[in-house]
Amino acid sequence: MIPRYSRPEMTRIWEPENRFRIWFEIEAHACDAQAELGVIPREAAAAVWARGAFEVARIDEIERETRHDVIAFLTNLAEHVGPEARFVHQGMTSSDVLDTCLAVQLSQAADLLLADLDGLLAALRRRALEHRHSVCIGRSHGIHAEPTTFGLKLAGHYAAFQRNRERLVTARKEIATCAISGAVGTFATIDPQVEAHVAAKLGLAVEPVSTQVIPRDRHAAFFATLGVVASSLENLATEIRHLQRSEVREAEEFFHSGQKGSSAMPHKRNPVLSENLTGLARLVRGMVTPALENVALWHERDISHSSVERVIGPDATIALDFALTRATGMIDKLVVYPEQMQRNLNSQGGLVFSQRALLALTQAGMSREDAYAAVQRNAMAVWQEGGQFQDRLAADPNVTRHLDAAALVDLFDNRFHTRHVDTIFARVFGAETR
Repeated sequence: MIPRYSRPEMTRIWEPENRFRIWFEIEAHACDAQAELGVIPREAAAAVWARGAFEVARIDEIERETRHDVIAFLTNLAEHVGPEARFVHQGMTSSDVLDTCLAVQLSQAADLLLADLDGLLAALRRRALEHRHSVCIGRSHGIHAEPTTFGLKLAGHYAAFQRNRERLVTARKEIATCAISGAVGTFATIDPQVEAHVAAKLGLAVEPVSTQVIPRDRHAAFFATLGVVASSLENLATEIRHLQRSEVREAEEFFHSGQKGSSAMPHKRNPVLSENLTGLARLVRGMVTPALENVALWHERDISHSSVERVIGPDATIALDFALTRATGMIDKLVVYPEQMQRNLNSQGGLVFSQRALLALTQAGMSREDAYAAVQRNAMAVWQEGGQFQDRLAADPNVTRHLDAAALVDLFDNRFHTRHVDTIFARVFGAETR
């Protein structure tokens, strides 16, 4: 991922230094287990820990000749350990190191993403509570529907990201597995106790059947979860983008002092953060399909998955990490205009209360078909000619035959639509917010 969309906390996980450090720990812990089993001398295992070291540049140099990254690493390690290095990697195959390392890296990445989600959830919660009763128009198909509150909008996004957090916890648990089972995964050349020891030391579970590689359905589920999180980000970003439109302007991204919106038009204040989130979400989702296609490997293993994961592992987690952090800042500083929300709500002359009129007429004895026709007839007149919907209804004898003036006034009260807001908030945020 390019530096523009990268944060150092996440990029460090994918840097060679961290990868080779994990490789070293896998090999060194395996040596300890082998020594405990009497397969290699204890002195050899101690020497690996005491003298083991590596240099990224030297590994790259060796790999240019060997064309094999694990062998290049082991060769460089041996240059430091000395003669005892002949006991390193006993009975292991490259995938034991590569797959177990990837499990550690994805677990580390998931931990950062979970922290990112916690930050976003906190921002959404704070702003939702702040605007719990900021009444605005709800829209379906982009058209005014009925009143809601801006807090409820944010509460819905909060609930989505709470579900996403639970999904990522599950995905992290599923991906955090260790495989030290040797060629074709039969443990013919290495005792299963070695795998159990390495897994415990690295905080991983033991892969039940690794076939030489960890089954890629685990990875597919992990990246699919990242894709769902990204889609939720785009859903949130799309809402902000629409609300910031000049014709709506119910909320907008914070505009910094000295910020410029356009090279040509000095007046512009564009929703650049939410548009950026939309693009990053597309990028992360685009990495889900390759992960799904990695599930089908030849027999006990091939490496068709390897090139894919070397790209999508870093890029998907780095992009999503950046996007979640950007979304948190966007929500935290979002500028909200409750007065404009009210103006927009009133701009249709009260048409948004049409369902209340329909229901009131049916409850007063009118057939649903006749009630719908009467309400729609007056609503369409407001659409085409303007005026107030309430006045139209009050002038219609078919309506006033069933509803008196006081009943009509009562139909146009926002409080009817927001009376259960506290109940919904208690469901989402807990009873203490009721």
